[in-house]
Amino acid sequence: MEPITLLQNKRILLGVTGSVACYKAIDLASKLMQAGAEVDVIMTEAAQQFVTPLAFRSVTGRHVFSDMWATDQHVQHVNLGETADLLVIAPATAHTMAKMAQGMADNLLTVTALAARCPVLIAPAMDGGMFVHPSTQANVNTLKGWGAIMAGPATGRMASGLSGLGRMLEPMALLAHIRLTLAKQGRLKGRRVVVSTGPTREALDPVRFISNRSTGKQGLAVAQAALDAGAKVCLIHGPISEPLPIGVETVPVETSAEMADAVLGAVKDADALFMVAAVADFRPGNQSEQKIKKTDEKWGLAIGLEKTLDILSAVKEQREITGYPRVSLGFAAETNNAFEYGRDKLLRKGLNFIAVNDVTDEGVGFGVDTNKILLLSSAGVVEEIPLQSKTAVAERLVHYVGKTLNGN
Repeated sequence: MEPITLLQNKRILLGVTGSVACYKAIDLASKLMQAGAEVDVIMTEAAQQFVTPLAFRSVTGRHVFSDMWATDQHVQHVNLGETADLLVIAPATAHTMAKMAQGMADNLLTVTALAARCPVLIAPAMDGGMFVHPSTQANVNTLKGWGAIMAGPATGRMASGLSGLGRMLEPMALLAHIRLTLAKQGRLKGRRVVVSTGPTREALDPVRFISNRSTGKQGLAVAQAALDAGAKVCLIHGPISEPLPIGVETVPVETSAEMADAVLGAVKDADALFMVAAVADFRPGNQSEQKIKKTDEKWGLAIGLEKTLDILSAVKEQREITGYPRVSLGFAAETNNAFEYGRDKLLRKGLNFIAVNDVTDEGVGFGVDTNKILLLSSAGVVEEIPLQSKTAVAERLVHYVGKTLNGN
C-alpha cells in the first residue's frame, strides 16, 4: 500500500470492542501503519475473546493497551486521549456505544473516550435488528450530537446468517472516512473543487461507440488529493471502472455534450476546476438508430465526423462573465511537441495552469499508475514533475492550485 501524505506521523488510537468484526480491525491497523500513521490499540475484554492482543502487536509493532489498572504509565487514559490525533472505535458494539452515550467509564476504552480531545470516529458493528432498535438509534443520535462521526454501518450478511443493516464497513472504506475526518482543517477547507475525469463515448449506433484509452486514474487521484486537502469535491466522470473516492459528489456522464453541461453547471460557484477528463474532440455526424450491418451499403466504411464543443473554451467564456472558477487547470496529453502544444492550449483557453504529458513515454499516460508532468503557467514552467505515482502527481497539482487560491 502506498504511503498517504495526510496520515504521515498521525497518531491514531484504535479502540476494538467485542464483535466478530475484530478481524477487520487487524487489517485496518495494518493498512494505517502502511500508510504512515502511528497506531495504538485499546482492546476491551470482550474483544480479546475474538482476537488476541498479539495479533495487533504483530501488525503495529507497538504495545496493546487493555488494563485500566496498569501502573506502568501515569494516568494512561489521559495520556492516550490527549496525544491522539483521532480516536477510531472499530468495531463499535451496541453495548459500547450505549456506555459512551451515558458517559460511563468502566474500562480503558470508555474512560479514554471521555478524556480524548481529538475527533472520535465510530464504526458500528452488530447483528440483525440491533442497529435499528430505538435504543441504539437514540444512543447514535446522542453521540452524533456530541460531535462523534459515524462511519457506517453497511447492509449485508451478518454472522447469524441474517441480512440487514449492521455490518462494519470494510477496512478500505474506513480508511477513506479516517482521511475525510483528518482533512477537515486542510488548506482547502471550505473550498469547492470540480474535477472531471475519464473518457467520453460518442455513439455510432446502439452497439458501437468512439472513445479513447483513458481509465480516469489521474483524475481520481486529483479528486482524492483535493479531499485530503479539505475541499468539497464534485467529481464528473465518464465511463470508468476504477473505484470512486468516498466523500465526493459524483456526476456520471457518457458523451462529450453531457460532460460539457455537467462541467459548465458545476463551475458556476467553484473555486477550482481540474479538467482531467479525456473528452472526445470529434463525434459521428450521424448516429444510426439500429445496429449497422456489414451488408448495409448506405453506411459503407466511411464515418463522417464533426467537432465536439470545446469545454475549456466554454469555461473561459463563462468565467469572463461570472469570475468562476477562480482557478482552472487543464491537461494536455500529447505525442509530440508537448511543450509547444501545451503552452498554446494554456494561452488560448485562459488557464491558470496546464499539466502536459507525452503519452508516448514509458510509464506515462493512460492505464498505468504513474505519470510524468510538465506543469506550465502563463509565466512559464512551474515544475517538471518526474515519473512517479499518479497520487504523488495529483498532490503536486493540488498544492499549486491551493497556493494560487490562498494568494501565495
